[in-house]
Amino acid sequence: MSQIQVRASHTIAIDGMTCASCVGRVEKAIAKVPGVLKASVNLATERADISFSGPPDVLAVIDAVRHAGYSVDEKTIELDIEGMTCASCVGRVEKALKAVSGVADASVNLATERATVRVAGNAASAATLAEAIKQAGYKASEIAADTAKGDEPDRRETELRGLKISLTVAAILT
Repeated sequence: MSQIQVRASHTIAIDGMTCASCVGRVEKAIAKVPGVLKASVNLATERADISFSGPPDVLAVIDAVRHAGYSVDEKTIELDIEGMTCASCVGRVEKALKAVSGVADASVNLATERATVRVAGNAASAATLAEAIKQAGYKASEIAADTAKGDEPDRRETELRGLKISLTVAAILT
């Protein structure tokens, strides 16, 4: 007898359900997504708990819920990430973010040292995402919407100033 092991589970918030029939339609739609072992939808909390047998495909689940006629709350969280040096770092950070329950998609940019994460409802907070990045070996902090553009030049100027000082010291010592 072979046993199927649950590799990941996710929780997503669903809007628009009004009755037990709605719950049944959503559960049925989610169960049809490849890789889903079990879907349990709660009308009172408007949440779906989904267990996957393999890599979680949260985007496919969200699409299935939308095709069933219901909506999934999504929000975008932007994070500033420190310590990445190469494409491999980007891959590790993206993998860590996508493993967090409720993350629909994560995109990391090495040049800007930022991550843009789409989260299903309030399933994951910026603090949860930052902790996942910390566990992967990097430092992260949320970028507030009103300061997202203003802090970048200051940080780059500070880094540039530090590099100029290092270059000057190296030139003198040479």
